[in-house]
Amino acid sequence: MSLFGALYTAVSGLSAQSQATAIISNNIANVNTTGYKRSEAAFAALVTVESASARYSPGAVTVNRIQQVDQQGQIAQTGSSLDVAIAGDGMFTVRSENTLDLQGDFKFTRNGQFNEDENGVLQNSAGMYLYGWPVDAADQDPNNPANTTVFNPDVSALVPVDVSLAAGQSRLTTEGTLGLNLDADEISKAVAYGAIAPDEEVVPFPSQVDYSRTLRVYDSLGSAQDLTFEYIKVHGPQAVTTSAISDLQEAQLLSDPPLSITAGDTFTVDVGGTTVAVPLGGSIDNVTTIKDILNGINDAVDGGGLPFAEAFLDSEGTLVVQAIDPTQPLTLTNVGASTILDDLVIASGATVTPAGTLPQDNQTQAGFDNPVYPDVAVDPYTLPISSAYNSRGWWQVNVIGPGGAEPLTQGFINFNRDGTLNAQADIEGNVDIELRNVDWGNGSEEQNIDININGFSQFAGLYNVSVASQNGAELGLKTGLEIDREGFVNARFSNGTLSRLYKLPIVTFPSATNLQEISATSYVESAESGTPLLQEAGVSQAGFLETASIEQSNVDLADEFTKLIITQRAYSANTKVVTTVDQMTEDLLRLR
Repeated sequence: MSLFGALYTAVSGLSAQSQATAIISNNIANVNTTGYKRSEAAFAALVTVESASARYSPGAVTVNRIQQVDQQGQIAQTGSSLDVAIAGDGMFTVRSENTLDLQGDFKFTRNGQFNEDENGVLQNSAGMYLYGWPVDAADQDPNNPANTTVFNPDVSALVPVDVSLAAGQSRLTTEGTLGLNLDADEISKAVAYGAIAPDEEVVPFPSQVDYSRTLRVYDSLGSAQDLTFEYIKVHGPQAVTTSAISDLQEAQLLSDPPLSITAGDTFTVDVGGTTVAVPLGGSIDNVTTIKDILNGINDAVDGGGLPFAEAFLDSEGTLVVQAIDPTQPLTLTNVGASTILDDLVIASGATVTPAGTLPQDNQTQAGFDNPVYPDVAVDPYTLPISSAYNSRGWWQVNVIGPGGAEPLTQGFINFNRDGTLNAQADIEGNVDIELRNVDWGNGSEEQNIDININGFSQFAGLYNVSVASQNGAELGLKTGLEIDREGFVNARFSNGTLSRLYKLPIVTFPSATNLQEISATSYVESAESGTPLLQEAGVSQAGFLETASIEQSNVDLADEFTKLIITQRAYSANTKVVTTVDQMTEDLLRLR
């Protein structure tokens, strides 16, 4: 009958309000629990009849718990570099075990209050161990983007975040940077390249080094190794000849001692088959000058209208004649009875061969030890056949190791007429001197080092170093740990380095509110939640990380107290229904 139906309805109301009170009580109890997500009671009516014309029969009420997992909690700053909060969707991946040898479900939490346990494994304040992606050794330098580590989106790729192995660490030097100015007024030197045997170094050590700079690098054992970069201003790899007398001046008459050149004396300049005569002309009373010789050579062009030879007086007053194309030989020859070359003490008819060829495909002259030097740029403005090319901008560079007996590598670099480096940049925009397979002789691994010389210049003035750096470091002890905004777990060392060890994935679900809640403020996957997807912080639907912060409980006490009052009143009202129905049935029993 309806009275008993009303009684059962009131009982179901009491049960539902009791469940709601339990949910509110749990929310209030966890108001200070890091990463806790509150739940709400959702009531639903249970109807026993569906037809409006049927006799009414009271139903019941049921309650469902709705988890507010996707509702953001307040982010509060802390003083710990291992605390991290998620702003947005996602969770951290944890397990109750700190090893992959044990079988156990992965769990997911918003509690990012981490610290090291006694074994050096990170765990949160609820005792759950943190899991992440291991970072490849090539990506451990935080100054470079992580390009080689594979961030597998499956949870099976995760490992415990164990930082105990980072107790001490050195860093192998793989890259360096040098920025300096070389004095454009330095005297160019001629080197007898032809006297070098084929099985020896192609570029010898000149007796005078114009400038040197030492860069300290570190090997795989953490030992310091000093690289000395020696710079010598040279005529270049092109064929060149110089007069054996000096102190010449452009205005000097060719008839003045020590010269005794008469009108009509002539010589020819031949570069790779292109020949030009350098006539002097005039009478003995109007003998031409050294400047006329310079003009006669510098104004000459080949069949394509480009200069092919260059003449100048260096800072010591020595006449220098050189081919512009480093691949072509040079020959100066007296014409007839002329003695002009004899007076200048330049061998007539002697063919001078190039010192070497230009670097091609990032390789210098054959025979170099580890011959990897910058390519001369290939755009039309810096080719040797271009009028913009500076044939007087050549420097020999020797890279000397700690022993100093012979160079690790050596070669030429060239500067444009505007003082900038004439070199072809690589795909990353760098111009590198590349040291390959360097053996320090102390048992360390053979080492490759790329020295970026983009910052080189050649201007008249003092030698000056603007930057000298490298990415290696000596042995350092671990001084601290931190989690950065990208999710990398970094270790700091006493040698000033910072090393990436792991990266934390942000796990998202199609329906996070349907995750199954378990102890330790954690959740596990359910059939209704969907499968987990591991993503990098800030990518796609994954939230961003806030460092040195924790996410507080999303419980609002004022809201919970309000709901508690309402629930209490509803519970009392249902008790009134029970007592009322009881009174009515008692009245029914008194009928005679």
